[in-house]
Amino acid sequence: MLATFYPAIQPATLFKFYTEAAVIASFVTPIIVPRDQHTISRKAISPNALRVLYRLRDAGFGAYLVGGAVRDLLLGVTPKDFDVATDATPEQVKQLFRNCRLIGRRFRLAHVVFGQEIIEVATFRANSDDGSGDRELHEDGRLLRDNVYGTIEDDAVRRDFTANALYYAIEDFSVRDYCGGFEDVMARRMKLIGEPEARYREDPVRMLRAVRLSAKLGFTIDGPTAEPIARLAPLLSEAAPARLFEEILKLFLSGHAVASFETLEAYGLLPALLPETAAALASNRSGALRRMVLQGLAGTDHRVAHDEPVSPAFLFALLLWPAYCRALIGLQAQGVQAEEAQRRAADRVTLHQLETVALPRRFSVPMQEIWLLQARFSQRQKRRVFRLMAHPRFRAAYDFLVLRMTASDEHAADVAFWREAQTQSGDELAAALGAPTPPDSYSDSDVEPSKRRRRRRRRSGAEGPTLE
Repeated sequence: MLATFYPAIQPATLFKFYTEAAVIASFVTPIIVPRDQHTISRKAISPNALRVLYRLRDAGFGAYLVGGAVRDLLLGVTPKDFDVATDATPEQVKQLFRNCRLIGRRFRLAHVVFGQEIIEVATFRANSDDGSGDRELHEDGRLLRDNVYGTIEDDAVRRDFTANALYYAIEDFSVRDYCGGFEDVMARRMKLIGEPEARYREDPVRMLRAVRLSAKLGFTIDGPTAEPIARLAPLLSEAAPARLFEEILKLFLSGHAVASFETLEAYGLLPALLPETAAALASNRSGALRRMVLQGLAGTDHRVAHDEPVSPAFLFALLLWPAYCRALIGLQAQGVQAEEAQRRAADRVTLHQLETVALPRRFSVPMQEIWLLQARFSQRQKRRVFRLMAHPRFRAAYDFLVLRMTASDEHAADVAFWREAQTQSGDELAAALGAPTPPDSYSDSDVEPSKRRRRRRRRSGAEGPTLE
């Protein structure tokens, strides 16, 4: 097995990793699993992926379905994407397909486009560079550019996890296993290829991938693969914030959010990814905030399972709510007036999180609105009630209020009032409030345009949430 030949690699000698991996690849003998010994059927493979595989084969190139698609098909799961690996260069792939475009600088790839479906075609990549390739490593070990092509053996040993280093050959419908991945998939085990610490230093986001895949597939993380994670978690600060934003979406908006959150906690990655949330949860002795977060994530999983839309703004409002509550309590303890404390807490938490994760403004602004609207649900004045119901973020904020009952039942009266209010006509609601009939509709000024919201909030005089 690969680990038998693979000596420990020190972080300062990552170039040695490529040299030794190349030596290993030169004598790796694949395990060939014939068609009658695995469960993959061409009926389960995208017709467009099959078109790409057959055309590459007919042109004389090696053509394999690779990675997660093979893994998922073996597990009886429908793959989200179908990726292809080949010995054809990106330029040669482009010559075969008029509907092909080349993308990427770090990894040069070919995308063959069939309407809404894209089949990604990658050339086998090698671990050693004889000077003809294009590879660049940062001095701390991060891989900046990697376009060195090689054999299928080279390609297999440089992949991240054994379960992702499986190749379905279109020529004979067999599965080619170069790193023990077939056995690991059958055992539902997530294992890194190579020496774990060196692989994590090469790309720290692999730690998040280990968590995400184990949560998604119900795999256990192999002991040596898991051991360095807590120690190396701070390396995530070196990853691009935009990349970490995408990883958070994959972790929490793919239908396995609860398992992802619990696994991040278990392996010490939550403080590196959501530092202020982790600190707030640690200081919340009752565990109420954690219960709320898990309940919200369970709701997200339910929506994904039923093909209902999910909102990144609501997700981040949930994930960062413990941090917001903690910041707000701190500001109020310093004597800051309630409404000003709310605004400053929202800004502070958002700015601090941006140091780690690139949260786009199109999500951070509605996230803050969800938080700041919470204080207005206790108000019962006619004009404020109708103005709040006309707010574009009302429904999301109300759903968030309902979710807060997981942490504390003190919001029950507000939830009951606003639930009933949404079932009433304007006349009925106005009568219930003991006020004249409201106008048929409210003007744009009543909805509070974004440029004016901050000033409006300062006049509301509402109380902030407690640290539940």
